[in-house]
Amino acid sequence: MPRYILSLDQGTTSSRAMVFDESGKPVSAAQREFPQLYPQPGWVEHDPEAIWSTQLETARQALAQAGVAASGIAAVGITNQRETTIVWDRSTGQPLYNAIVWQCRRTAPLCDSLKAEGFDRTILAKTGLVTDAYFSGTKLAWILENVPGARARAERGELAFGTVDTFLLWRLSGGQLHVTDVSNASRTLLFNIHTLSWDEEILQHLHIPEALLPEVRPSSQVYGQTAREHFGAPIPLAADAGDQQAATFGQACFSPGMAKNTYGTGCFMLLNTGSQAVTSSHGLLTTVGWQLADGTPQPATYCLEGSVFIAGAAVQWLRDGLGLIRESAQVEHLAASVPDNGGVYLVPAFVGLGAPHWDAYARGTILGLTRGSSAAHLARATLESIAYQTRDVLEAMQQDAGIELQALRADGGAARNDLLMQFQADILGVPVQRPVVSETTALGAAYLAGLAVGTWRSPADLSRLWALDREYVPTMSVDQRDTMYATWKRATERARSWVEPRS
Repeated sequence: MPRYILSLDQGTTSSRAMVFDESGKPVSAAQREFPQLYPQPGWVEHDPEAIWSTQLETARQALAQAGVAASGIAAVGITNQRETTIVWDRSTGQPLYNAIVWQCRRTAPLCDSLKAEGFDRTILAKTGLVTDAYFSGTKLAWILENVPGARARAERGELAFGTVDTFLLWRLSGGQLHVTDVSNASRTLLFNIHTLSWDEEILQHLHIPEALLPEVRPSSQVYGQTAREHFGAPIPLAADAGDQQAATFGQACFSPGMAKNTYGTGCFMLLNTGSQAVTSSHGLLTTVGWQLADGTPQPATYCLEGSVFIAGAAVQWLRDGLGLIRESAQVEHLAASVPDNGGVYLVPAFVGLGAPHWDAYARGTILGLTRGSSAAHLARATLESIAYQTRDVLEAMQQDAGIELQALRADGGAARNDLLMQFQADILGVPVQRPVVSETTALGAAYLAGLAVGTWRSPADLSRLWALDREYVPTMSVDQRDTMYATWKRATERARSWVEPRS
């Protein structure tokens, strides 16, 4: 019997693939970055072909490194950067336009119009989402309005829309599958999270033909198989989940009240609220976490989510934009070379502010500079900004859900930064727990795929696999914590509404 799971983790700046064994331990991994495209200020795009080629290449590399043939893989699980929007030709599979990335702010004016009409209240009630350029629906509407011939072709049924998972499933299956899962669908602004179906009223309001949309399936289910030419033999395609939901599953946050934070390009905290879709009154999102299928689809698990747009991307800016470091990992050493931030605060609102502010017109701001400020102070302020934004989200989350978090499970690339993790525990006032397998996004996709094909029997089996690597306990005084956080909030206010809305 096949003993391994292949997990494809398609992220914002890189494509990764990992092979996991039956104990949930990684056997091999491969990763490749791909170009970020910035055609105008505030616009962010990817080449869909670069997404596909890097993902396929890393999958093949991971299999080769593990020494496992396709016949040894029980299933493929997919997890992906969410909200990023792709439209392609159904007959050729060729993209109609570049992928519009979740970070892209080009549709902020359309979102303003929807708010002015009051339609944002309808969207919130049905989708659990605020009306923001972050999500896929307005990006798809933009493509239909601005790419020549797109609307006519869409209405004739010639085009297909999907988030990155859907595009990969299409390509991997040789064009046989046009599907997504409930977690990715719940991030499109087009999906009713209460009925678990595409919403006709929203589609009509945004002038989006339903024929464009993929079939929505559970997160853990065999959808089909890979085309033989990709890996030499077909492999079951058995899981699909947005990256943050997959990470929550990989962190074994299966009970209501458990929460995780993923430190990646952005920063994303999810709180399991069980079978109840809790409506936020503090700028958070209500989202579908996952849906399992044990013969037939089970009830969906819901989460509250706070989305921070810029986290690890701010470190990349220090590297690529300012040249202060050669590699992202060097930021910890540079930041640790000074005892504190020297009064410097960075608000990394490079593409606006996400939860709980939702200000598309905020921009990056550095405050508190003096003649004595150094590159090290800026590096430390950059790391601290990630932790402050996480506290912004946690405070809103606790108010919405009526709970006090006992511990935060942390994952993602920046979770390996000890300085950041300790400061995160200090500024939150709760322990931060890092698991042995920090790449829980890929692990969550593997878990979901393994459940679908019987590698594991239940989430209870998976809970027993979760293992603690390190726990960071708060050491900062309450007074210092509160003073620093109050200064952060002052800095955030100065970054807000910096650019003028454009019609």
